[in-house]
Amino acid sequence: MSEQKVMNRWLVVAGAILIQLALGAIYAWSVFTPELKGAGWTALQTQAVFSTGLAFFAIVMVSAGFMLPKLGPRKLAIAGGLVLGTGYALAGLFAGTGFWPIFLLIGVLGGSGIGLAYVIPIAVGMRWFPDKKGLITGLAVAGFGFGAMLWVKLAGAWGHLIAEVGLPTTFLIYGIMFAAMVVIGGIWMVFPPDGWKPKGWNPAPIAGSGQAAAAGSINFTTRQMLRTPQFYMILMTFVFGASAGLMSIGLMKLFPMQALQATGMSVEAASAIAGTAMAVFFSLANGIGRIAWGAMSDSLGRKKSIIIMMTTQGIAVILFQWMASSEYLLYAAATVIGFNFGGNFALFPTMTADTFGTKHVGQNYPFIFLAYGIGGIGGPMLGGRLGDLGNFPMAFTICGVLCLAAAVIIAQVKPATESQKMSIGNSGVKPPFSSSGKPPAAPSGGRPIAPA
Repeated sequence: MSEQKVMNRWLVVAGAILIQLALGAIYAWSVFTPELKGAGWTALQTQAVFSTGLAFFAIVMVSAGFMLPKLGPRKLAIAGGLVLGTGYALAGLFAGTGFWPIFLLIGVLGGSGIGLAYVIPIAVGMRWFPDKKGLITGLAVAGFGFGAMLWVKLAGAWGHLIAEVGLPTTFLIYGIMFAAMVVIGGIWMVFPPDGWKPKGWNPAPIAGSGQAAAAGSINFTTRQMLRTPQFYMILMTFVFGASAGLMSIGLMKLFPMQALQATGMSVEAASAIAGTAMAVFFSLANGIGRIAWGAMSDSLGRKKSIIIMMTTQGIAVILFQWMASSEYLLYAAATVIGFNFGGNFALFPTMTADTFGTKHVGQNYPFIFLAYGIGGIGGPMLGGRLGDLGNFPMAFTICGVLCLAAAVIIAQVKPATESQKMSIGNSGVKPPFSSSGKPPAAPSGGRPIAPA
């Protein structure tokens, strides 16, 4: 099967990056918040839209995992892009700067579109690159981090869209671009033929895991996974890491602007520096961190990588409250926080696959990813509420301590085993196979769909 002539697997990476660049729109939200505050929004309202988008992103992603075997990755990715694009376009046409229309169209509808499409590049990429799971997962989601820089700069310093055409028209332009990019990238979102593997590749145990079996070879169904302590420990670790990173994203412009102005800096200068911290240093580091942590974890092992990442993140988030008032320290802090935050999205999918198997990762990882929705509500809402009370520093301290706690929790996780699976039983979610063990035909009538 490895000799079978198939599509060049690097086209999957190209399509994944294009899709994720568009989906990264949610991280550009902070560039809109000063304009919305000028229209009368509170800090809490600006964070409510952001948090809602993150929550629907995570919730809908669970449904997308189960829709994947039925619709196929291409159709599901395209559907996600159209939903995302429609939400932003309608916000531009009809919403103006009203809170509730934007809350529903960008927060609910836009977040749902991201949730439909996000799991596709991960599930497809792991199928095409079982030999480089960490690196390829990092590449597949890198666009999500780099997308923030692209959309922030187009709206601001590079494209001046908000200044020249206004916020509603900017939403409309972005909606059209998001839909087009995801549809084009979705063309390459197809699974390899059943049984295909890269030429010359043979599974090997994960570095540093202590597992006798190859990482990802012991496959747990979703229901089986949900009955393991490992699931809840991994989930809680991700919740704490996501809370800190997402709160930092939501406040990456508001809090540094406040801190810099307290030193006597003008509003214009403070805005430019804070915007650069978010759009350049945080965003670039976020994208690079996804690739770097994914590649490093292929050598270090997932657990050790997450311990290092969470420890350094906790320290950086705690120190951010003092570093934000100095231009160059702000840039340094934004870089470290962005680099570590990006690592979450390369390490947790592969940690899920290594712990519970690659076969059902399309169904299993969305449940781990619920942590992102929980963190997306808790972190930004905490930051927004304490910000309205004049106590941004307390929010950073709380989230930093949670990251340190996350490092301790993940250190206790042991690999799931075959004996553990047998003790749970085989009453899990039914995989998308017939009784013969063969996958069903693709919805399009083309090549068979490998199990997600």
